[in-house]
Amino acid sequence: MPFDLSPLWISLKTSLLATFITFFLGIASAYWMLSYRGKGKSLIEGIFVAPLILPPTVVGFLLLLFFGKNGPVGKLMQPFDLTIVFTWYGAAIAATVVSFPLMYKTALGAFEQIDSNLLRVARTLGASEATIFWRISLPLAFPGIVAATTLAFARALGEFGATLMLAGNIPGQTQTIPMAIYFAVEAGATEEAWFWSIVIMATSLSGIFAVNFWQELREKQRQGKQGGQTRQQGQGEPETEVALLSASTSGVELLVDIEKQLSSFQLKVAFTTDEQPLGLLGGSGAGKSMILRCIAGIETPIQGRIVLNGRVLFDSEQGINLPSRDRRIGFLVQNYALFPHMTVAQNIAFGLPKNLSTNSMRSQVQEQLVAMQLQGLGDRYPHQLSGGQQQRVALARALASQPEALLLDEPFSALDTHLRSQLEQQMTQTLADYKGASLLVTHNMEEAYRICPNLLVLEHGSPVHYGSKYEIFEHPATMSVAQITGCKNFSSAVVQSPQQVEAIDWGCSLKVIEQIPQELSHIGIRAHQINFTNDPNQENTFPCWLVRTSETPHRMTLFLTLHSPANSPQDYHLQAEVFKEKWLTMKEQPFPWYVTLDPLRLILMSGQVTGDSER
Repeated sequence: MPFDLSPLWISLKTSLLATFITFFLGIASAYWMLSYRGKGKSLIEGIFVAPLILPPTVVGFLLLLFFGKNGPVGKLMQPFDLTIVFTWYGAAIAATVVSFPLMYKTALGAFEQIDSNLLRVARTLGASEATIFWRISLPLAFPGIVAATTLAFARALGEFGATLMLAGNIPGQTQTIPMAIYFAVEAGATEEAWFWSIVIMATSLSGIFAVNFWQELREKQRQGKQGGQTRQQGQGEPETEVALLSASTSGVELLVDIEKQLSSFQLKVAFTTDEQPLGLLGGSGAGKSMILRCIAGIETPIQGRIVLNGRVLFDSEQGINLPSRDRRIGFLVQNYALFPHMTVAQNIAFGLPKNLSTNSMRSQVQEQLVAMQLQGLGDRYPHQLSGGQQQRVALARALASQPEALLLDEPFSALDTHLRSQLEQQMTQTLADYKGASLLVTHNMEEAYRICPNLLVLEHGSPVHYGSKYEIFEHPATMSVAQITGCKNFSSAVVQSPQQVEAIDWGCSLKVIEQIPQELSHIGIRAHQINFTNDPNQENTFPCWLVRTSETPHRMTLFLTLHSPANSPQDYHLQAEVFKEKWLTMKEQPFPWYVTLDPLRLILMSGQVTGDSER
């Protein structure tokens, strides 16, 4: 053991100072770069990580040029008789520069792992960017930041080349442990080199081991909490009815008239809605969720207006674009975006006004827990809840902030069939009591029909039919609308007379009751509305043959060909749906069977949208 232990104290002093500096610089730079979209991002990123790539001697040489007496910083310090070169401050600066990239990249990775929906939802709940950083981003990234800090400290402790170039090897002043090892080996003092090598390895590895142990302990505590939670939902809580929200205005209206260029099409939509839930129905990628994000302020349209209860949320001409936190919008996303490090009660309380007293906040949270049948779950964390419970917590959190509009982005997509049905009923009741505007995005036509009195059907970013659910399902404007609403049988059609249409693909002439559109293009009928009869003389009745069947738990889908037997399993005209009880009575009957296409059930469609796209 050497008598002079100064390399240990110098190394610890410089490494701790370097780690302290890189801790703040690294986190700030990582969080800034996470959202930076300006020019030169790649260049900035390259500068930040350059010390990780360049040889330490090159980094030291550049620092020497910068801080030397002829460098820009050196010249500034000359009048004050100060210098960085060949001082322990120089060693600290060299250690800071070479350890910064590890802190920056690891912290950036930790921030990038955070679900962006958590941040979006926090903004819609009224949180400022500072609040989001301190209460959401930093706590969730904290384990990664601790690991980054440990790596930065270990890198600063082991720095040699840059330190030697800038601070030199002055025993008792700038000689750190790595330099003590190098010069001990050079002088043939092997035992001294061994001593310092063991010291630096023990110091570096002890930090890494401590972090690993802390993370393992954290995980065990989390699993222990999860296993220890045995309370059942609803225990010991009173059953009371609670009004979720009082309308802030007597008349509720949301006006949306926006355009936004997407990757494959342009979203261009205009509609208004009141306190009756409006369903946005359409296939995947039709632009439904983008409309919600634009209303919530998460995305920005290229032009247009969004007005909620007379408040202008967005107006491209006037340059108005309220941030999400000021829009008073409740947003329920597909994965619910519950803050994983907060309890159920803390999640619900997140959007409450910050000026509320503790008792008032606790009372409002309890009201939401009761209203959503979550009694007894306030102290649990999201990972300790079922999917249905998570959804109700997310809904309670959105409603607790008293939004003027509630946006629901496929809220049932992650649930099984039984749970979906239960929660759908509760959602229907919640929306019936809710006094603000509400929009539900879904691609499930039955879900939209059950929950929403009014529907807006979208295709490639454009509205193709807007009206009541009865109008849209009974009289879809176009073939695409009919397909979205579940119709499976179509034929191109031409007019023969005011009440007669030829279905070209089905090879038959059909009497119709509905007024024929001016630009008739197709005729259709829903599979469950095809009737089978024993009377071949009925109107719109034709012989048919069974091609193949498809079975569901309760129904049979029959693929039929008209007029003559099929030549192949893919050769069919119509799909008919019947309950299995009826199928058992008819499957043994000889062919041909006879189908009736009820004139009242035939759907006549034009090639263009009929009616106005705005209500």
